[in-house]
Amino acid sequence: MPTEPAPEVLALIDAIKAHFPDIGGTVTEAAEARRILAAAPAWPFEPPAVGWVEDRAIPGPEGAPDIPVRVYLPSPAPATGAGPVSPRPTVVFFHGGGWVIGGLDTHDPVARALCRDAGAAVVSVGYRLAPEARFPAAVDDAYAALCWAAEHVGELGADQGALVVAGDSAGGNLAAVAALVARDRGGPALALQVLLYPATDARPGAAAPSTDGSAYFLTATHGRWFAEQYFGPDGDRAHPYASPLLADPHGLPPAHVVTAGFDPLCDEGHAYAVRLREAGVRVTEIHYPGMFHGFFGFPELLADARAAQEAVADVIVSTVSGRKKSGEGGGCAG
Repeated sequence: MPTEPAPEVLALIDAIKAHFPDIGGTVTEAAEARRILAAAPAWPFEPPAVGWVEDRAIPGPEGAPDIPVRVYLPSPAPATGAGPVSPRPTVVFFHGGGWVIGGLDTHDPVARALCRDAGAAVVSVGYRLAPEARFPAAVDDAYAALCWAAEHVGELGADQGALVVAGDSAGGNLAAVAALVARDRGGPALALQVLLYPATDARPGAAAPSTDGSAYFLTATHGRWFAEQYFGPDGDRAHPYASPLLADPHGLPPAHVVTAGFDPLCDEGHAYAVRLREAGVRVTEIHYPGMFHGFFGFPELLADARAAQEAVADVIVSTVSGRKKSGEGGGCAG
């Protein structure tokens, strides 16, 4: 592994850090962190073109508010009364941001890229954020959104056997946990989980990462602050739905895990891939040694980000094609 990212990568990291709040340092309130991010310059590149985009509100968990989602289709929505859509994957996507920041807008380009490149219907989920809604609120929203997608798969992707969960960072945590909840509750059946530099071990005092990311965007201070917001003083960080690395991985769907060399979450992402593999779960794992946490969202500037997005699209297409041939599928538990 290189001793530091390439000069052009370091320049991008510096540009990102210039507009990122000093979380856990001078910025200690979630509202202030969100305000600073909202004031950052707009991304100068055109987002990937897709056939249809629609914002919706879907039912949340019992007693909770509706969940905002953004639905992306690779082709225009069919007119009322038209024939069925061609079968395609449905990807339920959970954004990163430490369970505290980020949302449908920050991850719009990534959701669009998944839709375009995999030919998939994508449901991007605006789950409740901490500290206003602490663990397990985001987990409950993630599972509710997954169930909604499964129940509407005929409208979205028309292929019950091609349901995928995906997410980056904290969203990768929620994707892994949604797969666990779906297994534990008897549905819906999943073809694949796509975990982009996922957070898998939230315990305080967990093993120190072999990579010090303090100079490369995500820092230990950020991680501690995010976890404090999400779990509060009394949250159970060792619960399997908080730290999927501690869960029983048997019976989980195939996984595609992406890690980055200059990312403090690299070790726990790799450890989760190993744990899944040891339990007999089919895993593809791609490591990008010269990349940093969050690199996946910069395909216009990073060849590795373009390669990572292409690889994710390829594994979605190949996995769900194999699942379809096997005749697997299933609905959500009532």
